[in-house]
Parts: sequence; structure tokens; C-alpha cells
Amino acid sequence: MSNNPSDPQRHLKTAEAARYLGLSDRTLEKHRSYGTGPIYRKIGGRVVYTLEDLQAWSERGARRSTTDPDAQFVSPAKPAPAPGAGSRLQHADGRK
Repeated sequence: MSNNPSDPQRHLKTAEAARYLGLSDRTLEKHRSYGTGPIYRKIGGRVVYTLEDLQAWSERGARRSTTDPDAQFVSPAKPAPAPGAGSRLQHADGRK
């Protein structure tokens, strides 16, 4: 796979993209469903990823140390809690 700017952009199917990232197909599918994964495209009903988008998403997880203050967060492949989800457990008088 070449990174020459004059080369046409290559689109990877889910299995290829997952392999490139070192993830299982299912994990990448979960990231897509939950909105926590790399940008993808739907072309003719097929889901595809570009190398550029996979690399950009992967770079968000780059760290220099465990305490790197400039590090970004890459979410796990699970649904985010619904807004206000904790408030459902609150009593009428304000106790939780």
C-alpha cells in the first residue's frame, strides 16, 4: 500500500480495516455502531474505510507515557451512557 499522493485512494472493507488496526472485525463493527471508531464511508451499501482515516483514528491513541498530558482518548467499543442516565436513580428528595 503506497502513500504516494498521486495514487488513487484505497478503500478497505471492514475485515481489511480491522486487520490493519489489529482489531477483530466484530470490534470494528461495534465501534462503527457506537460512533466511537474511525470515519467510514458507505458506498453502494458497502462499508469502507480509507487508510488516511484509519491512521488518523489510530494516532488519537498515541502516547509517550502513561501520564502523557497531551494524549487524546480513544473510546472503547461500547455504548456511551445516555445523558442523564445517573439521574434516574435519584429520589424525589434529591438523594441517590
